[in-house]
Amino acid sequence: MRLAANDLTFRAGGRAIVDGVSLEARPGEFLALVGPNGSGKTTVIAMLAGLKRPHGGAVTLDGRPLSGMHRRDIARVLALVEQQAETTERLTARQAVELGRTPHLGALSPWGTRDDAIVAGALEAVDMAPFAERLWHSLSGGERQRLHIARALAQEPQVLVLDEPTNHLDVEHQFGLLALVRRRGGTVLAALHDLNHAAMFADRIAVMEAGRLVAVGAPTAVLTPGLIAEVFKVAAEVEIGADARPFIRFARPALRAERRPA
Repeated sequence: MRLAANDLTFRAGGRAIVDGVSLEARPGEFLALVGPNGSGKTTVIAMLAGLKRPHGGAVTLDGRPLSGMHRRDIARVLALVEQQAETTERLTARQAVELGRTPHLGALSPWGTRDDAIVAGALEAVDMAPFAERLWHSLSGGERQRLHIARALAQEPQVLVLDEPTNHLDVEHQFGLLALVRRRGGTVLAALHDLNHAAMFADRIAVMEAGRLVAVGAPTAVLTPGLIAEVFKVAAEVEIGADARPFIRFARPALRAERRPA
């Protein structure tokens, strides 16, 4: 399933937060969205998921305008994992993941054994099965984030939209999550903070700066020392590994009054 942004614009406080962004996540593709803080990534993600209505342009899902679709119909095919999503409800970990099945339930399709199996599989996929009966508010930030991802998996989406999903996760679960998303297939659009994560897992990378899209392409074409220096304001060397993917080695900035060895 194809998710596309067509000349998206979003304004706040009299200025354009997103300015004329057009991009598409192709069927079966992992597209990473990267950029400095304040570049507009989260706003683009919110518009693509239907949470924000653009002031200009449109979002389409397989060519169909998202604005003309019912929220329930969107939720049956598209799942969103936000940076921060909390609840005041007294839920267990399992109940939080069960919410992912809501779009598929109705009077003619009540909860059944298949739903139980899907929820159990989602908990297992993010290493949260042992925590299933724990209350939400007793869990750490990383554990809650893994449950958000499990809830999205329980929706069985054709399109998975993720806004910096590795926030709060330790290194093991950062790699585990991205490998899981890559392995399960479907269309994935993920805003990522770590450029090496994008290089390692994405098919293509889209780079944003100051609300505009400045580059889109394969990791080796996009993640160059020149672009990294221009957009992210840091010096870096880029090595191409045996898997033909780039690895970025950042230069340590000079430290003031750095102690010299005796």
